Amino acid sequence: MKNTSLILKIFISLIVGISIGIFFKYLNIDTPIRLLGTFSELFGSFLSFVIPLIMIGFIVPGIASLGNKSGKALLLTTILAYISTLAAGFLAFSVGSFFLPKLLKVNTLNISSSSNISSFFTIDIPPIMSVMSALVFSFIMGVSLSKLKNSIISSIFDEFSIIVSKIISSVLIPIVPIYIGAIFAKLSFNGEIFTTLKSFALVYIILFSVQGIYLLIQYLVAGSVKNENPIKLLKNMLPAYLTAVGTQSSSATIPVTVQCVNNNSVSEEVTDFVIPLAATIHLAGDTITLVLTSMAVMYMTGRTPTFSLILPFIFMLGITMVAAPGVPGGGVMAALGILESMLGFGSLEKPLMIALHAAQDSFGTATNVTGDGAIAILMDKILNSNKNKSEALDKDLNDVSVVK
Repeated sequence: MKNTSLILKIFISLIVGISIGIFFKYLNIDTPIRLLGTFSELFGSFLSFVIPLIMIGFIVPGIASLGNKSGKALLLTTILAYISTLAAGFLAFSVGSFFLPKLLKVNTLNISSSSNISSFFTIDIPPIMSVMSALVFSFIMGVSLSKLKNSIISSIFDEFSIIVSKIISSVLIPIVPIYIGAIFAKLSFNGEIFTTLKSFALVYIILFSVQGIYLLIQYLVAGSVKNENPIKLLKNMLPAYLTAVGTQSSSATIPVTVQCVNNNSVSEEVTDFVIPLAATIHLAGDTITLVLTSMAVMYMTGRTPTFSLILPFIFMLGITMVAAPGVPGGGVMAALGILESMLGFGSLEKPLMIALHAAQDSFGTATNVTGDGAIAILMDKILNSNKNKSEALDKDLNDVSVVK
């Protein structure tokens, strides 16, 4: 199982967990389910403790590293990437608000019934700081360190980021499938599982449709700016999309993305700057996933995701997931903090979000990567247009000098 993909591990854990729940419900024996419940409670407490550390480990070095890049190009790329991420979130919310209430049965996930199987014992592990405190601290430190050169503190946070990444890849990710399996064992023991799985399938149909629509919108905009066929531009990005599906990492896909963007006649200096940066800060695919799945989970637990509730969540997603690591599941791990603090997600909702995100992580990453190509096209047009205007102005000034 060591070399098995995360998606396959989660799928196997789901099958095993559901089977265990159904089997012991048939026998009317709850002791094994209580044992799994004890494990999920302990791991959930540990996860809550780690969440603020994850946010600090990701966000501080991510923001600090932006200060090492050229000013104007950095600012424009960051603004375009953030606008794209917000637009993806608003599209997801609009589509979700229209379709999800019609397709999902409200309150199909009953939190009280899922927690009436008591654990044998619990251990409370309080986080060292609240999620919002970690977020504010990370933002302040990241912005401050971006202004300093060769800072020792910056090196400390870089090493802390490596430690956090190791915790995710070596501890959380290997245990998460078991954690999710334990949650689904409890759900199936309580007779809620088949309605839940049916709802998940409907959510994925909407999710993949929105991701495809948003990519088309991005390239319609890029194509109109570049005066080229958007379908041709999008087709040239297909190798990057397929590579990202396989690697599940925007960073690992960068070489292929660069080649695809060059095939769309984007200048090399723009490509070499924008693509590595966008791989870090442009998270449209993840935003679509997290907005839609969080809305679905809220409907399924009897809550209504209003615009006033989801709007600040979308704004914070673009910041929170900056520099999420290339390991599968890194994006949702970084977002668990605001899912908890802003949407009130607890011990049932968070593992469901991890499972929902992980099952489509490849396609969310592929959407991010393909969208990076559209960002590069827009940046190439903006920067080269300004460059041409500057050269034209210099020529006019030279002509005036010659006449004099």
